[in-house]
Amino acid sequence: MSDGGNRLQPAPAPPDGGRPLKVLCLDIEGGHGGSSRSLLASLSRIDRERVEPLVWCRRPGSVVEKYQELGIPCRVTPEMPKISALERNSRTLLDLARLATQLFRARGFLRRLVDTARTADVVHLNHEGLWLLAYWLKARTRVAVTLHRRTMLPNTVFGHLQVNLIHRAVDGQVFISDNERRNAEDLGRHPPIGPVLFNIAEPPAPGTAPHPACRDDPRFKVALLANFAWIRGTDRLLEVAQALAARGAQDRVVFLVAGTMRMPRRYPGPLAQAARQGWQFDQVVERSQIAGMIRFLGHISDPERVLVGCDALLRLSRGNNPWGRDVLEALAAGRPVLTVGSYQRFVEHDVTGVLLPRFDAGQMADHILALAEDPARTRRLGAAGAERIARLCDGPTQAAALAEVWRAAAARKAGLRADRTG
Repeated sequence: MSDGGNRLQPAPAPPDGGRPLKVLCLDIEGGHGGSSRSLLASLSRIDRERVEPLVWCRRPGSVVEKYQELGIPCRVTPEMPKISALERNSRTLLDLARLATQLFRARGFLRRLVDTARTADVVHLNHEGLWLLAYWLKARTRVAVTLHRRTMLPNTVFGHLQVNLIHRAVDGQVFISDNERRNAEDLGRHPPIGPVLFNIAEPPAPGTAPHPACRDDPRFKVALLANFAWIRGTDRLLEVAQALAARGAQDRVVFLVAGTMRMPRRYPGPLAQAARQGWQFDQVVERSQIAGMIRFLGHISDPERVLVGCDALLRLSRGNNPWGRDVLEALAAGRPVLTVGSYQRFVEHDVTGVLLPRFDAGQMADHILALAEDPARTRRLGAAGAERIARLCDGPTQAAALAEVWRAAAARKAGLRADRTG
């Protein structure tokens, strides 16, 4: 699309109730992760008489075409800078050193962002990794800025700093669960402003065909929807598969993994040497004795097809956070979830899935086998999960609540401007 097709028309200030609120949404992933799919779900359900959205994606992906189908202008802006605190301060410092290069390359993007923001009522940063843009806009525009808190920031110097800087720079926040809100309270100096809004998750459309990899395999099929990362615990799949093999279950269970499997060169633990040699995780598995138990599908733009073709979802995150996008979509599809943690809003042990307090490969293997041997229980857990998601993650309700966050932020910003000039 041309720039003209991606510019909002000038908005009167302050916004009134007689026209849609003009909202520019910045998407960090472009369909390659849960935050991007969650934003798409929200905007597909938003009341267009109340909100006129425009989306900029940092990466190209399937969501660009989906936005076009919805009639929502969307452009790809790969220069969009991002940075977020990591578990290790040394890694954060390395990213900060690279930030200067990011900002230099983003000069054109930053100019276009300011120009477009001046025609909007709200700029919504769809991930905390975009927090620095809030400061850029605050110094150069009068637009209201909101931010979506989608991850648990680490309890480090940089984690504390990021939380407090976000609080100072934005006019409102949205938290995907009470865990992220509590994280902001624990790390910040001030109470966070903004509600908890669960991500929208709806069942796959009737007639959704299973992914081809799921067909013609009689084994109990377990999906894992995640790009490779240490914090996501993707490498733990090896341990679970080996535990199943030790129980003689090679011919009874198969894992279908959707996501990119590139390992960073500096990777801790047993895979460190393979990572230094440039191997990907799927290459490590292919050279192991359990290769036949794991099938790698690469990046999938329609993970619902994988879920429809599988019997359950496995999430092995080291963050002990059983509430990600993959969890919600699996439960919405009527598939029980096996995961690790203590938060039971979505995955409740023996009600909607299996929730272990801590990771244990042997215990997880036993639970997978128990589900494989009891199809009726698997269906019962799946049905309970689908009912829970329908109640908590309803599309129209959550989209309307997000629109209200934007309206309130724009009204507060307009009120502050009026106070200063009155």
